[in-house]
Amino acid sequence: MPTKGKSALVDGFIKAMSAANTWLYRTTGGRLGGKMGGAPLLLLTTIGRKSGQPRTTPLIYLADGDDLVIVASKAGMDDHPLWYTNLVANPDVEVEVGPKRETRRARTATTEEKARLWPRLVAIYPSYEAYQKRTEREIPVVVMSPRPA
Repeated sequence: MPTKGKSALVDGFIKAMSAANTWLYRTTGGRLGGKMGGAPLLLLTTIGRKSGQPRTTPLIYLADGDDLVIVASKAGMDDHPLWYTNLVANPDVEVEVGPKRETRRARTATTEEKARLWPRLVAIYPSYEAYQKRTEREIPVVVMSPRPA
């Protein structure tokens, strides 16, 4: 199957699973739907760059000091996930970790930051390594920092 067709199937599957996981996560304050394969999940809300509407996606995250780190893997597909292109266009995001909601500023990690964070990300979710091998796209790592007061 051509990559474009695979991507459309992955997009549809991700959308359905994300909606169910988001509902479960919010309903239980993250007690259910808060882990994937043992890795912790957060809910990321971006503003659609075309629609202007909020879009929420459950994602695996890594805490790095005050920062939260996520990976724009899209299971190794050749295009970036929509949430990533949304936050590149508008880096002000909302994050839910358990019942706690806060706004953060997102940015793509530098090459040096990714080199430092990638082994820790693969340790909590080994599939990231396979995803990177599956695509020629450099999978972005995103750092979300607390917004200054």
